[in-house]
Order: sequence, then structure tokens, then C-alpha cells
Amino acid sequence: MRRNPTKEMLVHSDRGVQYASKEYRQLLQEKDFRQSMSRKGNCWDNAVAESFFYTLKTQYIHHRSFRDIEAAKYGLFQYIEAYYNRRRRHSANGYKSSAEFEEQFDLLQKLA
Repeated sequence: MRRNPTKEMLVHSDRGVQYASKEYRQLLQEKDFRQSMSRKGNCWDNAVAESFFYTLKTQYIHHRSFRDIEAAKYGLFQYIEAYYNRRRRHSANGYKSSAEFEEQFDLLQKLA
């Protein structure tokens, strides 16, 4: 993990069977991460993740085909890390990229 998360790391998900599985919960516990799940039948609890995946599907996945799983993994990594986080402007961030917003936030934290 690049950011060395603190013990206060919270992992939020919907109530999908994969997130409720014993193996997944055990992995989170081994990493000292806290698990948070949406309330049953309440999609608004997971609105940020739902918005991201909608954008990912409509702007990237639906316009591509991949020759194999490795090409898909590489393509998704490039979309998220090189484009979505570093170049794509987000209205919630004052039309800055996530990287620009985080740099500005870190600078303000140091100055405070």
C-alpha cells in the first residue's frame, strides 16, 4: 500500500457475498482494517463507489475489448492511475484532478 494507511483505515462496501465472506473479513482483520457495509437495501450508503464504477464502465470498459485478463488488468490500472486520479477533473474537487486536490490538501495541512 503506497500511502501506509493508519490503523483507522476503513473499507466500505455493499453487502455483496464476496465482502461478507469469512475469508475477506479475515483478510481485513489481518491488515487491521475496519469493515463498513451499506445498510440493507440502501444504495445511497455506497454512492461514491457506485458513481466511480458507473464512470469507469461508461467512459472506459464499454468502449474496449481486451485480449486476455492481463491486458484488462493493465488497462484498468492505466485508466485509474494515469487518467482518473491524475488528469480527470472532478467537480467535487473544484475541477481539479484527484492528484492536484490531494497535493493542495497536503500543502495546506503542512501550513496549518
